[in-house]
Amino acid sequence: MREIVFDTETTGLDFEADRVIEIGGIELWNHIPTGKSWHRFVRPSGRKVDPGAFDVHGISDDFLKDKEPFEAVADELIEFFGDAVLIAHNASFDIRFLNAEFARAGRPALGIDRVVDTLQMARRKFPMAPATLDALCSRFQIDTTRRDKHGALVDSELLASVYIELIGGRQAALGLVSSHQEEQRDADGAVIRIKPRAIPLPSRLSAGEDARHRAFVGTLGPDALWLSVLEPAADVALTAG
Repeated sequence: MREIVFDTETTGLDFEADRVIEIGGIELWNHIPTGKSWHRFVRPSGRKVDPGAFDVHGISDDFLKDKEPFEAVADELIEFFGDAVLIAHNASFDIRFLNAEFARAGRPALGIDRVVDTLQMARRKFPMAPATLDALCSRFQIDTTRRDKHGALVDSELLASVYIELIGGRQAALGLVSSHQEEQRDADGAVIRIKPRAIPLPSRLSAGEDARHRAFVGTLGPDALWLSVLEPAADVALTAG
């Protein structure tokens, strides 16, 4: 399944009068980032950046004056979105702004039925808890040190990590927590200290199962990842049977 995690920055908060000035998004495939992204700054024709908005994202009118208008990048954005599921934080804000821009550019609107709102997901998962992007990054221990201002692309990257946690954690992205990690957090963010086992649990493989597994690994070639983690047969304590 293809998904696009995206974010926008705008001149202000009124989607009918204010304009989009930055759009960024990253592609996920089956909840795993593919490395493909799309990012543009756009010139807000006839609209100045509100001082309050500038305090949030730091994008100035002077910086935007030589950028292309939205209509010049609209088709690129439509192509990047394709038919993917769209994921945004407080999605109604971003969708209203983008649809207002698409209408001005004579392009079709985005359907709200294809949009996932991570703000609503977080509020359902953690009732009464703060649900801003910053709060969720803190909850899930996601590094935000490279972000001093809001930005559409960096916020999309952070939101992708938050989204993966909201739908089931790092296992959803095939990332496993190290068995040597001694400190984790529960769903409320409280620290849980984990004491590693002094003696590993014995293997539950039978001798026959172990032999069949080793025979299969032997067919994978000399560069098989399993060879780097497979213990020597003599060192494995096996159950009978």
